[in-house]
Amino acid sequence: MPVKIRLQRHGKKGKPYFWIVAADARSKRDGKYLEKLGAYNPNTNPATIELDVDGAVKWLQNGAQPTDTARAILSYKGALMKNHLAGGVRKGALTEEQAEAKFNAWLDEKAGLVDAKKDNLAKAQADAKAKALAAEKEVNAKREADAAQAIADAEAAEAAANAPAEEAVAEETAEAEAASEEVVAEEVPADDAETKTEE
Repeated sequence: MPVKIRLQRHGKKGKPYFWIVAADARSKRDGKYLEKLGAYNPNTNPATIELDVDGAVKWLQNGAQPTDTARAILSYKGALMKNHLAGGVRKGALTEEQAEAKFNAWLDEKAGLVDAKKDNLAKAQADAKAKALAAEKEVNAKREADAAQAIADAEAAEAAANAPAEEAVAEETAEAEAASEEVVAEEVPADDAETKTEE
């Protein structure tokens, strides 16, 4: 029976979640499997991978063939490295302790790389948030300046509109006063003339 280590899709539409399984190559993609080895969630950044490394190595030693994606995942988690070291131990090139030490050193190095990537992602996210906040503050300041300018323009236009009206009222008042003075001046001599005639 040809055995493959492959991904079995779960999750919902647009949010896939995969199980890493050892299954008969003739079974359906999401059908019956022999053993569940782990899970792979590509929706997080970096992707979350849970893997039973010893179980994967056991299947690899029994001849199971991983698919391309499953091979990449096994390589990322160190199952292929452990299988390689186990082959060296079987041949006598390494002792069990040396193989374990090499594998642990590899795991530490890999963990350092993953932590560095997480730090870089967090820093990039913080930078993007700070840049967006600065841009928003700039837009708000510009909007406030434009609003203040619009209010000032409106007040100036209103003042300009009121000024001619006030001038017209002042002119009308001045003309009315001048006219009333002329009328008063004309009336006074007439009274004087009447007074002189009576005498």
